[in-house]
Amino acid sequence: MSEYEWNLTDLKQVPKNNYNVFSCFSCGGGSTMGYKLAGYSVIGNCEIDKKINEVYIKNHNPKYNYCMPIQEMNALKDYHKDLYNLDVLDGSPPCSTFSLAGEREKNWGKSKKFREGQAYQILDDLFFEFIKLAGKLKPKIIVAENVKGILMGNAKGYINLIIKKLDEVGYRTQIFLLNSARMGVPQKRERVFFIATRKDLELPKIKLEFNEEFITYGQIKDTNYKPINKETMLYQRWLKRSKKDNSLCDTIERTENGKISSFNTQFVKDDRIPNTLAAGSLFLRFDVPASISDRDIKLIQTFPQDYNFCGQQVQYICGMSVPPIMMKKIAKEIKVQLLDYLRKWWRWVSCIDTK
Repeated sequence: MSEYEWNLTDLKQVPKNNYNVFSCFSCGGGSTMGYKLAGYSVIGNCEIDKKINEVYIKNHNPKYNYCMPIQEMNALKDYHKDLYNLDVLDGSPPCSTFSLAGEREKNWGKSKKFREGQAYQILDDLFFEFIKLAGKLKPKIIVAENVKGILMGNAKGYINLIIKKLDEVGYRTQIFLLNSARMGVPQKRERVFFIATRKDLELPKIKLEFNEEFITYGQIKDTNYKPINKETMLYQRWLKRSKKDNSLCDTIERTENGKISSFNTQFVKDDRIPNTLAAGSLFLRFDVPASISDRDIKLIQTFPQDYNFCGQQVQYICGMSVPPIMMKKIAKEIKVQLLDYLRKWWRWVSCIDTK
């Protein structure tokens, strides 16, 4: 079985490394599973969406569960002592306002919610709420994930402010732009990772370089699929596709002399790496008139095949999450380059003190 094809039951065989993580904006637990695959214990989470939180609890059974907006968690007067002794505070602050899709600047500073039942929030502020929580808990390391668009255009000023706020609460920050396709994930997903270390620990800079072989759709594709209704316009447009078309938008531009916002309707081809799987994207197979199967979605996002989605849409949860294998590779480097280094240093100091 390939690394990207796995089951939650496989986690029982992973040796523990005795490092603890707390996950904010945890969604379905993509990053949580990545840490677990790397041997960490994820002791708790914070998630605003009650339905998604139920999915998280079902699959991950957190010791400390905070089903609330991060602002409410920040307003709490105290936390369990375990949360003051974290090795890693992890978080993926909602990032749609920095996506390159659509008129992103017009959405900055506006309240938004992702789903029915969620509270309205100004998404731009959530990163700073995450930093505020870090300032209270003082973990050894902070890991935050965001979209590539946060590095581009007018958003660069936001990056500078993030670094400044992290510095104010006592952290040095490094920023990495990583592509999951180079990390054993069958998907081109470029994401920004902030790795911040507590200044008083004087940890070295971390190096994150990945260059694994690409995995094409043909290597993972399911024999099952979801056929397109032949009575629909979608089917008629699929029939007009050409080898050069990478999305339905390309087909429409070429055959109908018009543009529509269907860049999220992508063709998946056997010899290509699937593009970024978003919560609302539609992946159409190029070889047959159909959308990809749930098994395909889980493999593209490296979610376990036995994951219990509790009736929620597979693509929504997968698309909103960090690919577990992507986070596994980062978590392993954090362990080796930072946490193990710190552990060896402490042992050396303890040895000196006892002499």
